[in-house]
Parts: sequence; C-alpha cells; structure tokens
Amino acid sequence: MIIGYVRVSTQDQHADLQTDALTQAGCEQIFQEKVTGKLRERPELTQCLRTLRKGDTLVVWRMDRLARSLKDLVEIIEDLHQREIGFKSLNENIDTTSASGKLIFHIFGALAEFEHTLILERTKAGLAAARARGRKGGRKPAMSEGDVRKAAAMLSDPMMTKAEVAQHFKISRTTLNSSLKRDGYSL
Repeated sequence: MIIGYVRVSTQDQHADLQTDALTQAGCEQIFQEKVTGKLRERPELTQCLRTLRKGDTLVVWRMDRLARSLKDLVEIIEDLHQREIGFKSLNENIDTTSASGKLIFHIFGALAEFEHTLILERTKAGLAAARARGRKGGRKPAMSEGDVRKAAAMLSDPMMTKAEVAQHFKISRTTLNSSLKRDGYSL
C-alpha cells in the first residue's frame, strides 16, 4: 500500500499542492495535519507510522514535511527500513526502495552523526572555557557554607537529630549529609 503524509505549518497554508502531488504519485491513503514541525506531538504522523506495514511505502511531498531535523528524519527512515517499509520524497526524488536511494540515506545518516559529534565537541569546549575562567557548572548547593556551619553546630547538641536539622533547613537528610561531607564535617 502507498500511504502519504502531508503537513502544513500554519493555518494560512493549504495542503492542496501536497495532496494533489501525493494523489498523482498513487497514494491510496493520505494523512494530513496542520501543525508546526517544531512540535514533538504530531498525532497524524504517529497514526500514519502505525498504519504502515511491511512492504508499504510512505510518500511525502518534501522531506521537511516529515521531520523536524536531519537527525529526526534519519531516525524515522531507519525505523521504516527496519520494518521493511519504503520511503519516497517527491521533490528530492529520493526512493529508499532503490539502491541509490538507500545510499543517499546512509550518507544522510553519516552527516547526522557528524553533526551530533560536532555539537558535543563544541559543548565540551565551551564548558572547559567556562571552567578556565573560574565558572563552575551544575546546580548550586542546597546549603551555603554558613548553613552547613550552623547545621554542624546544631548537631553538636546530643539532643538534636539529623532529621530535625534537615527539617529546620527544609532539606532531606541525604542533602544534609552530603553538604556536611562536602564541607569537611564528620558525619
């Protein structure tokens, strides 16, 4: 079965151009939705992907109608490939049911992996530069050094329990213990 998917981003856009092209391409069923590609939840796409069975082909007018990013596109196409479902994009003239179409998607997959690696490297470099300037990443401690000193003083009273001290500072006992340990107080 040949199944089509149509998406328009705004209420002002019309799906007629895409729908006509998919009908002409032989689509027996067409799923259509009006939603921005940036949104993760696209119920018609989800339903379309659930409808597809082994041996079917998914047809779109352009690849950007199907996915939010290259990575997203490659994941969808890889899922289709594993389920033995073909994919065609009319504008880009890509057909994964052919050898050349499969080659193109392997190249896209490599590019998506390369892009992901570059993002990771830039993130690591940015964090290293921030550390070199004395900035620490991560969440701020739940207790300041002064609060930890006060908590340690409170715990020096044998009648005071850790649970009471933690409740006083509105933190958990685990957070109290880790704060005391971080600042060098014996537990």
